[in-house]
Amino acid sequence: RQSLVERRFILHYQPQVDARGQLIGAEALVRWQHPTRGLVSPASFIPLAESSGLILHLGRLILHSACEQLVAWAQDPQLKQLTLAVNVSARQFHHPDFVADVCAALAESGADPRRLELELTESQLVEDVENLISKMSQLKAHGIHLALDDFGTGYSSLSYLKRLPLDQLKIDQSFVHDLLEQPSNAAIVRTILALGDNLGLSVTAEGVETQAQFEALQQMGCRRFQGYLFAKPGPASALAQWPATG
Repeated sequence: RQSLVERRFILHYQPQVDARGQLIGAEALVRWQHPTRGLVSPASFIPLAESSGLILHLGRLILHSACEQLVAWAQDPQLKQLTLAVNVSARQFHHPDFVADVCAALAESGADPRRLELELTESQLVEDVENLISKMSQLKAHGIHLALDDFGTGYSSLSYLKRLPLDQLKIDQSFVHDLLEQPSNAAIVRTILALGDNLGLSVTAEGVETQAQFEALQQMGCRRFQGYLFAKPGPASALAQWPATG
């Protein structure tokens, strides 16, 4: 609670690239600058934030920080076209004020909503689907993009998927990791890419760690990538050093 008040939570950014390896966006990932433990990974504190209800306060802080970063990028000719993806927890998304909170963060910062992408997980689809679709539609009406994260690991029905106003699917890194060793994983990746293509959705492969994975995914038709092969999450200053996107 004290760290929230003191704004000890900061964002790191993992680049997202196209098939040429050029920077097209980033995913915002929160870190806790703990006064005694140093930089703490979200795996250590997000479950606690969820169970305590502090995820709502933290989520607002992340949204505002992300929007402020978009405004900073908008001033840079090399970075102004970047999109920024922000993960949204189930508790945060289902809160009655969520759409208003997002709109407030955009309005107060002056960020372009078309550059903001909110990432939901499949587990969020099992709770009150009609309300979910309504909220997603409201966000879309403001120009915000929506992505389904960790796709293929949850239990989403294809009948729901066709109704959701999504822009993007993100292939879970567990499928990418064994892509070259497990034919079943390769088949799943091809299926997700074909599904995205048929539904008019862009598809990002997460967890790309080797050149061989990168090349195999390109051969399958993937055009968006994220992973340690390109860069680990880091401060915004690292993105400013990225080669010109042309």
